[in-house]
Amino acid sequence: MGSDDIFKKRRADREKRRHDFKQPKANSFLIVTEGEKTEPLYLNGLKDLILDKIGGNIKVIELPHIEIKGEGKSTGKLIEKTNEIISKSSIIYQNVWIVFDKDDFFDFDQAIKSAKDQGYNVAWSNQCFEYWIYLHFHYSDAALHRYDWNSKLDELFKQYNLNSGKYDKNLEQLYYMLDSFGGVDTAIKHARRRMSKFKSDKGQPSTFDPGTTVFLLVDALREYLV
Repeated sequence: MGSDDIFKKRRADREKRRHDFKQPKANSFLIVTEGEKTEPLYLNGLKDLILDKIGGNIKVIELPHIEIKGEGKSTGKLIEKTNEIISKSSIIYQNVWIVFDKDDFFDFDQAIKSAKDQGYNVAWSNQCFEYWIYLHFHYSDAALHRYDWNSKLDELFKQYNLNSGKYDKNLEQLYYMLDSFGGVDTAIKHARRRMSKFKSDKGQPSTFDPGTTVFLLVDALREYLV
């Protein structure tokens, strides 16, 4: 056996040992997002609330383990990155979520199917995450471009006097702002209403505009706040 073969065998053995030592972790979430700003900032706000609450409750045996990665990848590449993160992780995640928008990606439907085929949960939005944010204020089934949703949020942030009256993708307190007036409960209600019209066995997410399943992820996380 040559030196290259020996090196490859040793590396394979190390990878196998590392995999064998992985342990399933209860209440664990890996959330990988396409967006590098808005989505992780929103979700990290919810994560912080969960860790604050659970940390003070001695009846809970184990803290939720939540990792949120803002990767800025296209939809197909995002799944590849998720696989890479999982393969290198020291634990086995109980819940894996991938969060991405349709925007102008051509592989939107295929990416959703591929993620689900691999056992991942998908929180998708068509066209964009800003539609999910809009639902914190009002219901809408209007098929608008993502730039239009941004404009509508500017109007609403001004009306509600949030962030000096201007929507911004870099708002670190985004979740707290929207939850301060009961917006998260409202968004979940509105999203359920909208998605009740989506027939996953007949239609494609790319043609269901607007639409979002982000509420499923937020609902799963908010169970720890009950």
